[in-house]
Amino acid sequence: MPDGTGRIAAQGTPVPGLAARRAAVQLLHGVTVLGRPLDPMLDRAFQGMSQPDRGLARNLVGGVLRNLSGLDALIDSACARPLPADSRARQALRVALAGRLLLDTPPHAAIATILPLLEGGPRRLAHGVLSTLFRTEATLPEPALPAPWAERWAKAWGPAEAAAASRRLAAIPPTDLCLANPAATDEWVDRLGGTSLMAGHVRLPGSQSVEGLAGFDGGQWWVQDVAASLPARLLGDVRGMRVLDLCAAPGGKTLQLAAAGAAVTALDISASRLKRLRSNLERTGLKAEIVQADARQWQPDAPFDAILLDAPCSATGTFGRHPDLLYLKASLDLAPLLALQRDLRNAAGGWLKPGGRLVYAVCSLEPAEGEGVTPIAGLTADPVRPEELPAGLSPTEQGTVRTLPSLWGDAGGADGFFIARYRASL
Repeated sequence: MPDGTGRIAAQGTPVPGLAARRAAVQLLHGVTVLGRPLDPMLDRAFQGMSQPDRGLARNLVGGVLRNLSGLDALIDSACARPLPADSRARQALRVALAGRLLLDTPPHAAIATILPLLEGGPRRLAHGVLSTLFRTEATLPEPALPAPWAERWAKAWGPAEAAAASRRLAAIPPTDLCLANPAATDEWVDRLGGTSLMAGHVRLPGSQSVEGLAGFDGGQWWVQDVAASLPARLLGDVRGMRVLDLCAAPGGKTLQLAAAGAAVTALDISASRLKRLRSNLERTGLKAEIVQADARQWQPDAPFDAILLDAPCSATGTFGRHPDLLYLKASLDLAPLLALQRDLRNAAGGWLKPGGRLVYAVCSLEPAEGEGVTPIAGLTADPVRPEELPAGLSPTEQGTVRTLPSLWGDAGGADGFFIARYRASL
């Protein structure tokens, strides 16, 4: 069998890079054919694999999903007849081309590590397609949003934002860190060699293996997109306050609130996601009361000074970090989510002390989940002021916050979020 250098590997000798490509083909089939989200499939697909192979597989899958239409156009251009969309051969060719065109895998290695995955299949065809494309030095076009999303977001936000979304899809997003001590921002920027968009934030280029970075073991920071850190910030000074973090797992906002001095109750319905929250609290040395419950059926024993509701949503604003969403949610039915969000807003509104604040947020680019939300009974709008936001971001005329694909585009961008703030009557 050929190895990663094109030589023949001894019988039973692992082929370098083969395990990563096998996992990548399996994961792509799960996303594009079976309609399964990527992250829950990773543990099973990566079982028994080395860390370098896991990283390679993730980079291959991410590269394919960011460039799917361009990769398929190249494949089809070198085939006498189009391969079926769900065929293993198409998945294997996508992976091989992503390795060559995005990761600079040598041509012979790109071919040698894919052909073993097509035992009993069209190996000659795959070899011919790849040889043709490599010989002609084929290049990928710029990534573009899948057509349904390009049309949807151009209608909602205008053609310029749809174009910005395509640019965000093209680039591997940076790694954002949220600091437990915002006063140490300059120190951590220097230590980690990053940049910062606001106090308490450090940005590192590209995808990072964070476990080996300074400050990880000591819990001085955690990974959190810069836009995702805004809702907790907009609760203001929470020192000494009793604060509820609804739908809290995996816990970035809980950590923010606890680090700011709040007595936090973190509620989530998912036991597995709360396990991650507990792990994050243990690593950072921060404290919070953890409650596993359905917020629609739960009742607190006393009202709260402040509530943060980062509601379950379509998550379309995170497409830059999770490009699989663009293929899983092309025919998006928002009705069940909108009903759940409404129920959670109304429930949370009744748990505030007089004068207490509630911040509602969704990581969505769908106006129906943000700008279209109805008022919360018993609460009044508490407009966000410009000075509360980092440079480059301003509140809307209504005093809400909307982050779009163009935000901080030259600095690496941010997730799409909608944030609104309310206050209970005195």
